[in-house]
Amino acid sequence: MTEPLRLGVAGLGNVGTGLARLLLRQGNALSVRAGRGMRLAAYSARKSRDGMAEVAGARFHDDAAALASAGDIDVFVELIGGAGGVAFEAVKAALRRGLPVVTANKAMLAEHGLELAALSEAHDAPLFYEAAVGGGIPVIKTLRESLAGNAIERVSGILNGTCNYILSKMEQERLPFDACLAEAQRRGYAEADPTFDVGGFDTAHKLAILASLAFGSKIDSSAVAVEGIESIAPADIAAADELGFRIKLLGVAERTPHGVEQRVAPTMVEKGAPLAQTMGVLNAVSIVGDAIGELTLVGPGAGGDATASAVAADLVDVARGARLPTFGRPVATLTEADRVPLQRHEGGYYVRLTVVDRPGAMAAIATRFGDRMISLEAIMQKRATREWAEAGVVPVVLMTHGTSESSIRDALARTVEEGVVRERPQVIRIEREAV
Repeated sequence: MTEPLRLGVAGLGNVGTGLARLLLRQGNALSVRAGRGMRLAAYSARKSRDGMAEVAGARFHDDAAALASAGDIDVFVELIGGAGGVAFEAVKAALRRGLPVVTANKAMLAEHGLELAALSEAHDAPLFYEAAVGGGIPVIKTLRESLAGNAIERVSGILNGTCNYILSKMEQERLPFDACLAEAQRRGYAEADPTFDVGGFDTAHKLAILASLAFGSKIDSSAVAVEGIESIAPADIAAADELGFRIKLLGVAERTPHGVEQRVAPTMVEKGAPLAQTMGVLNAVSIVGDAIGELTLVGPGAGGDATASAVAADLVDVARGARLPTFGRPVATLTEADRVPLQRHEGGYYVRLTVVDRPGAMAAIATRFGDRMISLEAIMQKRATREWAEAGVVPVVLMTHGTSESSIRDALARTVEEGVVRERPQVIRIEREAV
């Protein structure tokens, strides 16, 4: 009879304890699916949890690197987090001794994925990371295995539940960003310092991983252009709603005539699109391939149980003896990631302006847009409130047909220089393709 797969788990936070409970609850079923049993043989954490039923009988280590080097485990499960430090060193130690590794650490993969992939190949030690992107959504397996017969044209998605919760609440309750962020923090959806989430950096790390899998490039988070959601105002949410859109923080990687463009930014998505209908803390990923057309995956993007589910799926692959290149192909065949300047982006734009209320102001704006060959699809001007009237300005919303980022930015810069627009114009890209 095949011996059980002995797990060494580094980190017993929400995901680690969720995994331990899942093993107890689904142990027999996992044994049947994997062809062998699994048991938690050893773990490391900030303090021993021997009193917990989930880890009873498992050996405690106070050092993750020592756990990775232990001789009585068959797979190292890294659930510590962080791009470097002990998590990175422990994963390297495990790979160097030929030990399979399962991780949920998107920051580490985004920063050091190429080095880890090379170690995985050199020591014939598979590296699995389904839980690193999309929580319980099986997007890594989908790209790395299920869609291997496709040429991927585009990957786009809602990859951060904190931002999706905030934008959903802003729309549903017509509240400002700060109030919705505070509520997200009270509910535990946002950290005390939310910059990594609301600034778009968490999404950028996840997008870099997906882009490497989709396009066969070396993972490079610095190639992703990043904008956060901090500037989104209730006026933008209301205008989007009236125009038939929702605002979502999207990560998008797509083939363009200039190369693979990678960007993270607030985006106008048509209400009928699956990504627009993904609300609250859910995540969603849309993949466009030449053979399958479009595929959209939706599900919980975080949480102990959902993430533990993805970790368990990787452990089943390890138990079955799966050997897959980390990013879907050998490291030597990965190309350099394209660095497409955002100024080359082409598409429609939503623009909100604070226009000086004087004769000729709108004509001046139209002239500057015309100079750059920008065609307007819609113009929306609301009746000015007393506050706006006293300030001598009028709020105006424009929607453009397809144009370039450089053209829209140049036209707006000229309107500001000429004094017909006050405050910084709000510019949001329109992604009609993100359905």
